[in-house]
Amino acid sequence: MGCGAADVAAVLRAGAETIAKHKVELTELDRPIGDGDHGENMNRGFTAVLSTLDTAVPETPGGVLKIAATTLISKVGGAAGPLYGTAFLRAATTLGDKSELDAASVVAALQAALAGVVARGKADVGDATMVDALTPAVAAAESSENNGIAAVLAAAADAADQGAESTVPLVARKGRASYLGERSVGHLDPGARSTALLLRAFAEAVR
Repeated sequence: MGCGAADVAAVLRAGAETIAKHKVELTELDRPIGDGDHGENMNRGFTAVLSTLDTAVPETPGGVLKIAATTLISKVGGAAGPLYGTAFLRAATTLGDKSELDAASVVAALQAALAGVVARGKADVGDATMVDALTPAVAAAESSENNGIAAVLAAAADAADQGAESTVPLVARKGRASYLGERSVGHLDPGARSTALLLRAFAEAVR
């Protein structure tokens, strides 16, 4: 089954609902190691994405993701806006003007999103960032490409959950958390958690 622009918009709506539901949790995760505003920032950004999509849904999946990208960059504060915005923008660019997505194009979009986040944030696996959730998610998606879109996103979500949890014992090496040095150990990275939450919401929406 293909995935058109309206389907991608529905997936983003599911992501926005999940972020709203977990807003307090994300803020609590951010408070000891960051600015304590990750939940609020993400919720504001995705609420704005919904408002834009309520006005008009573009004709292509890439167009929908481009709207998400530009909205998140303009509305989300801190590092999350540029990082998530870049992820969605790279994904949109990779999809081009395709009217329907298949599993291969979803995998390609995820690969492009990861490349964008790495290029923008200059982070590697092990730095205790969203890259620790997104990297295994992309690898799992690649392995599931032959099983369809739902399987790709489910595998990505499972891997992202584990990747996010893997940030707990790490010393943060990027962002505000890195200022804490060894004191950042024991904290789940909020960006990794929001990445895992979004991928889970996307997977549930297409299941």
